[in-house]
Amino acid sequence: MPTNLSQPPTFCVDTIRSQFPILSQKIHGYPLVYLDTAATSHKPACVIQAITQFYSYEYATVNRGVYTLCQKATLKYCEIRKRVAEFIGAYSSDEIIFTRGATDGINLVATSFIPTFLKQGDEVIIFSSEHHSNIVPWQMAVQHFGIKLRVVDVLENGDIELGAFEAALGPRTKLVSFAHVSNVTGAIHPAKKIIELCKSRGIYTLIDGAQSVGHMPVSVKNLGCDFFVFSSHKIYGATGLGVLFGRKSLLEQMLPHQGGGDMIENVSYEKTSYSAVPRKFEAGTPMIAQVIALGAAINFLEGIGLGVIQNYESNLTHYLAAQLLKIPGLKLLSNPKKRAPIISFSIEGMHSLDIATLLDLKGIAIRSGHLCAQPYLENVGEGFVMRVSLGVYNTISEIDFLIETILSLIGS
Repeated sequence: MPTNLSQPPTFCVDTIRSQFPILSQKIHGYPLVYLDTAATSHKPACVIQAITQFYSYEYATVNRGVYTLCQKATLKYCEIRKRVAEFIGAYSSDEIIFTRGATDGINLVATSFIPTFLKQGDEVIIFSSEHHSNIVPWQMAVQHFGIKLRVVDVLENGDIELGAFEAALGPRTKLVSFAHVSNVTGAIHPAKKIIELCKSRGIYTLIDGAQSVGHMPVSVKNLGCDFFVFSSHKIYGATGLGVLFGRKSLLEQMLPHQGGGDMIENVSYEKTSYSAVPRKFEAGTPMIAQVIALGAAINFLEGIGLGVIQNYESNLTHYLAAQLLKIPGLKLLSNPKKRAPIISFSIEGMHSLDIATLLDLKGIAIRSGHLCAQPYLENVGEGFVMRVSLGVYNTISEIDFLIETILSLIGS
């Protein structure tokens, strides 16, 4: 192993891999090489067991009954909300809203925050490399509420130029929504500096943390943002669950985006009063098992250490980039100064779908297509690309096998 890929003495990737049952299988006769964690991560045994244990022996609804199972489930559910608040450095568990995913969290803000705090003609700013989930909800808000959406281009290497961003901020800019880490370029954006520029002008901020949480330490208190979203399934937890952090003072003024059970205080045929936050934004029976699984996923991550994970994945990503550049005709989509474990690329004369299909025949799973960033790829002259994204379970040998396989496919 190259000397620049040193690991902390307590980190053993083989031990970590042994906790993921799915990695023991073969695809088309080859060991699974999973390189698509940015899309969704696999689940360690502790997460799978937490779900099985809950459904087998502990299952009940929450917040609605006095019987023993309900009380125990409610207590665990509330404890995990507190764990999530601690995990991302929130001020209070009251600021943690469970959603269906990061996408759902952004939509909640678009449909509830916008009509409360913005007026017709006010402006929301995003960057050109955003995921569709941070584009479409604001376009819908344009149609519904008469706001304006402004897009600020990122640099050719995928980074944000703070001077150009600051120049784009105007008197009617009220909200800036951006990815902490781009899912297409891998760029780690200077979130704290962006937020400081916004705060000095009274502009609210939302961070899409789908690609940062689980790969690096995150503290919303330290960042100073007003909203922050992420998805459970991208940090080794279950699907169908996300988290929205929102400043309590803002959440208290926002109207609920859905109505139903559990988000009410009192209901009559004439009117309804709503529960306090966060339950005001959690209509219906919540994703209880998924929340239980998220608690197990957080325990898994903190058992390794987010700093340790960031260091390991950073070294792995540098190695991947260096090896990819050895492939003839390969072009990296971007080269940001600070990169998360995400690298997108194209190969001259080869369609991304063809490469991805042929790699699958060797047991290698990568993403291909427009990566839910269609406007950005069209903007940089790329219709479809390939993306390799790493997780804590990936290894040098898997990267080497990827490179060898691509070389054989292109005849080099």
